[in-house]
Amino acid sequence: MSQSFFDLPGRFWRGNLHTHSNLSDGALDPGEVCRRYKAEGYDFLALTDHFVGEYGYPITDTKPFRDEDFTTILGAELHSGAMENGELWHILAVGLPEDFAPSHSPSFHPVEGQETGPELAKRAWDAGAYVAIAHPEWGGMTFADADSIKHAHAVEIYNHTCGVECDRAHGHYMLDQLLSAGRRLDLCATDDAHFSEPDSFGGWVMVKAEENTPDALLAALKAGHYYSSTGPELKGVSWEDDCVVVQSTAVKAVMVQGKGSRSACVYGAGMTRTEVPLDKLKNSPFMRVTIVDAAGNRAWSNPVYR
Repeated sequence: MSQSFFDLPGRFWRGNLHTHSNLSDGALDPGEVCRRYKAEGYDFLALTDHFVGEYGYPITDTKPFRDEDFTTILGAELHSGAMENGELWHILAVGLPEDFAPSHSPSFHPVEGQETGPELAKRAWDAGAYVAIAHPEWGGMTFADADSIKHAHAVEIYNHTCGVECDRAHGHYMLDQLLSAGRRLDLCATDDAHFSEPDSFGGWVMVKAEENTPDALLAALKAGHYYSSTGPELKGVSWEDDCVVVQSTAVKAVMVQGKGSRSACVYGAGMTRTEVPLDKLKNSPFMRVTIVDAAGNRAWSNPVYR
């Protein structure tokens, strides 16, 4: 096994996949949102305003804010139908066409006659979007809810706004439950920034592509040619028969997670090339890597499968 995209042509581009402007419930206009991400060193941004009727079903046009150093991918946070707890679905869709048809979602409350969440996710997938199950911990999503979304590329493993506002940032438990049930999904870290609180620049993806263009980035995202981070960098992940070799910026822990309780970890100081034995994960159908730096920030690889 090998995550060969580290060796593919191109370079890594840093981007945020989940963001809001004042065209929905964000505090800043789209141009200022894009300016701030560019100023912070991001290469691309998906501005994903809430796709509900009270905001006019926006797919925010960020094309005017692209230049030779910074690009954008059009998208939206989609809503329709109710989860098991009665709350509205939140589905991240990056790479939507501008004419994506509105759902019957007048507000943030479920109403009769709506598409279900799974139906809306499929329609976004069919329209060419990269689809992610958004902030499962924040919304009280059950396993049955998440597993019903059959057309998804990823689960949000980290959502910075959900961490800032209510300490419900994570999706790793839901991701691993889905992987253990046989689903094949990637993961992504995002901001979900609204700029009404300190909720920006906390989680991002690093996408390996030859060009910093919407089409190249979207193709790489769908192919899983990226990793996610809140700080440290992954330089390479090489899966061998009996170990995984992880190259990174300096970290204090390198972990491998698998099905159920199967896991392994190597601890140290300033580790940049780490071999983690896999004898404890011999029977796991999937494995993924987490690295942790001295400040407690993390980066995550996408899963690999036996």
